[in-house]
Amino acid sequence: MSDRYDVIVIGGGAAGLSGALTLARARRRVLVVDGGQPRNAPADGVHNYLGRENTPPGELLRIGREEARGYGAEIIEGEVVRAYRDGDDLRVGLADGTGFGARRLLVTTGVVDALPDIPGLAEGWGHWVIHCPYCHGWEVRDRPVGIIATSPLAAHAALLWTQWTGDLVLFTNGHEVPDVPAAVKIVEGPVAKVEAQGVHLADGEFVAREALVVQTTLAARAGFLGELGLGTTVLEMQGLPVATYVAADAMGRTDVPGVWVAGNLADPMGQVIGAAAGGMKAGAALNMDLLLS
Repeated sequence: MSDRYDVIVIGGGAAGLSGALTLARARRRVLVVDGGQPRNAPADGVHNYLGRENTPPGELLRIGREEARGYGAEIIEGEVVRAYRDGDDLRVGLADGTGFGARRLLVTTGVVDALPDIPGLAEGWGHWVIHCPYCHGWEVRDRPVGIIATSPLAAHAALLWTQWTGDLVLFTNGHEVPDVPAAVKIVEGPVAKVEAQGVHLADGEFVAREALVVQTTLAARAGFLGELGLGTTVLEMQGLPVATYVAADAMGRTDVPGVWVAGNLADPMGQVIGAAAGGMKAGAALNMDLLLS
């Protein structure tokens, strides 16, 4: 271990490991600090990742760590609770009291899915409670699927999911949802709780479903960046807030000198393969920036 690196990568998911791999292959001294809380940990497999289709998320990370370490990157487990400037260096402080310095930071801590406060949703998350048809649609094709509305945007989900199944029920759950496709059955009234077999309504009715779709709100894992003056931006869809993220240019450079971002932290709607690509691109940009400094 060293106290000073060319780049410290905060976050050891697909984006962070891809960035670390790129930088290590460019002969940079790289440290990855991984908090061990990957967003897709509950999922059975990663999808739409060419060459790694259906790979369990943990296995993909194991392969990535092995590859990055093979080129000299150092990887440790730890939670970064502080990032700050110390003269010409940027430093990170970990929850265990240790700290490290670097010329640059690449932050790839991603986002957290905030689920609606409905009993049973958290227990099924990533299994029979899903959110993205591109991630999970094939696995529940032609099965009875329910969509629990959290906003008027549920109409968009209803239209999209008709491509994967003809047995769709939209639970309005107290929301006004306009323009629902005619092929989708609408069930009014608040949802009391859910289970793997279906949905319990507040009036006692039970509607059998084999999978449930919910639209989560995505919150950037970026609180530790405040001391650097780096905040988050709200992403809206049809005028409604759906996520927060850290704004950056096309290469991942933020407005704070020396700090880059990649993955879901920069693109909250992106999938794993896009996060890996973003990490690689930011790594290459960081290497050039170091050459020019």
